[in-house]
Amino acid sequence: MSDAFIKFDKVSKAFGIMTVVDNLDLSIGKGEFVSMLGPSGSGKTTLLMMLAGFENPSSGAISVGGKRVDALPPHKRNMGVVFQNYALFPHMSVVDNVAFPLKMRGISRREIVERVTRVLDMVQLGAFHDRRPIQLSGGQQQRVALARALVFEPEVVLMDEPLGALDKKLREQMQMDIRDLHHRLGLTIVFVTHDQSEALTMSDRIAIFNHGKIEQIGGPSEIYDRPKTQFVAQFIGETNLLSGKVTASTNGILNVILEGGHAIRVSSETAPEAGKHVKVSVRPERIELGRSGEGHNELKVKVTDIVYHGDHLQVQVDGGSRPLVVKARRQAMTPQIGQDTIVSFAPEHCWIVS
Repeated sequence: MSDAFIKFDKVSKAFGIMTVVDNLDLSIGKGEFVSMLGPSGSGKTTLLMMLAGFENPSSGAISVGGKRVDALPPHKRNMGVVFQNYALFPHMSVVDNVAFPLKMRGISRREIVERVTRVLDMVQLGAFHDRRPIQLSGGQQQRVALARALVFEPEVVLMDEPLGALDKKLREQMQMDIRDLHHRLGLTIVFVTHDQSEALTMSDRIAIFNHGKIEQIGGPSEIYDRPKTQFVAQFIGETNLLSGKVTASTNGILNVILEGGHAIRVSSETAPEAGKHVKVSVRPERIELGRSGEGHNELKVKVTDIVYHGDHLQVQVDGGSRPLVVKARRQAMTPQIGQDTIVSFAPEHCWIVS
């Protein structure tokens, strides 16, 4: 993006002979919430640590607000950092933990009191001033860590798996709280996670990391509905990958013959030549049991397994080439194992991936 606030320009990081971040370019706008999502070892945390100043790039440049920061020490970068393990001082009260970065900056006592009171109220911890970390729940400790990262009014807030240690209900509540703070304060947030649903829920854009590179970056719906590669399609959410061969292409719709002999129509941003072998991604929730509409793809299949998930059934079917997984709504037809049926999906709900 042309109005980049944070910019990584051909940044690489190697530890010995192992390259962890590989010639990476990334731009983040002011006030944007960008999640870096990927498996362990994909380079996302290393990139965050280089932005924070805890690691130095082997090559390339990092700038914030148009100024190079890669040579600055962490305390001169004006960034708040929130870690998974909270990193609170156990011998200090909540107030003293939150006030610590202000004291280090020589802020007056009166202003410290005002800022700490304001930020603790913001994270709903106004009644916990004098408690020690050990007297708080995991969610409360994470709120203290967030308050400490916000209290000195940083330009950027960096979060490294900040919700990974919380249980599901607390994690979901904190997701909403952080989103709310982001919107209210206009914060620029760079968020590292391996949790796909967390990234989809919270982000303006998601960068999918794989082997030190970004495979795809875009809004949550773009990443989920229009994955560009097999890795992205399989890493974020669930998908069915079908193999086939292109027979024709017209106005962004490809005619594809699948390995099992079924003919389907598929959306594509490219127009591969006839005869090219392709992979087709279709999400389980996009597939209907039975016929679903005129012009939709239809496959004859046999039901091989059914798993109850409360709000939906996960149905595995065999279409003759490879199994398909269908997320069937409870109010739809109830299948039986061994039943012959039809599954259908719209051409715009399946996508060619590289």
